[in-house]
Amino acid sequence: MSDLNLSLAMGNYDRTRPIYDGLVKIDGVDPTCMLLSPEEMFFRAFRHAAFDISELSLSSYSISVARGASQYIAIPVFLSRAFRHTSMYIRKDRGIDSPAALRGRRIGIAEYQLSANVWFRGILQDEYGVHPSEIVWVRGGMDTPGRPEKIKVDLPSDIRVVDAPEGDTLNAMLERGDIDGFVGPRSPRCFDQGNPAIGRLFPDTIAEAETYFRKTRIFPIMHVLGLRRSLAETHPWLPGALLKAFNRAKSLAEEALMDTSATKVTMPFVEDSLSRARALMGPDIWSYGLQPNRHVLDTFLRYHYDQGLSPRLVSADELFHPATTEAYSL
Repeated sequence: MSDLNLSLAMGNYDRTRPIYDGLVKIDGVDPTCMLLSPEEMFFRAFRHAAFDISELSLSSYSISVARGASQYIAIPVFLSRAFRHTSMYIRKDRGIDSPAALRGRRIGIAEYQLSANVWFRGILQDEYGVHPSEIVWVRGGMDTPGRPEKIKVDLPSDIRVVDAPEGDTLNAMLERGDIDGFVGPRSPRCFDQGNPAIGRLFPDTIAEAETYFRKTRIFPIMHVLGLRRSLAETHPWLPGALLKAFNRAKSLAEEALMDTSATKVTMPFVEDSLSRARALMGPDIWSYGLQPNRHVLDTFLRYHYDQGLSPRLVSADELFHPATTEAYSL
């Protein structure tokens, strides 16, 4: 019997390259791999179910599960994780010297339901006492005017979301000072270009994130791996095969990262950064699987429901194919 030829959309990461390059095989699958940006993958996956296997936004996927309308079933492979203390950018001339100073401000967002924004709003409320209703959220395209929510959302009545003016972009509004800040998974272009008026809310984002992790033991999850539900039903061995392959690919990436004979990434102090992360988080700094991450997922799903994005509180077990939530042992 020949292997299944399935389309596979994912980001270009060290933890996915072994699959793309063919170093790691997916049992029973001959994949047609596409390395795409999150924006393209998610739009095509959630609007058109364009791929057999796709990296998915945790937030968009949670909405579809809560509504009983998901065409994908997730595998607990977390291809993107990030401490979102890095994601809040501010005008440095507005006196925003703490999270509390965000109250009453106009903050730009590309989409309200982005996973990064769900995490940031939840952390802002849990850790700093600032409720999402205390901020005016200005939605628009970062560098191109106009950007719709990829999934329609019905927000609580106390949440104020306004659209950016027609023809305007969030980057231009931040540069002019029409908004007080921006939060999202990508940094605004004006910050990347070194505009002296734009900075981060937390001057030392690593120290802030380390304090958060010591308190909560949470390394926020952004993306999961999704498999078309019809394929999981037809081929019940497939979810386990994907989990096995992506775990192996991550292991190869970690082995390369630890090889100090010649740095595999274009960044100095890699071994020192890795040692610092492991001292904080333990040896498995980027864990896959439901059980090691249940508390992370439960927190996200609570935020998601509290922020009005899920019509009901989803449980972590609902997100994943049952064949991927337990493993054999020798």
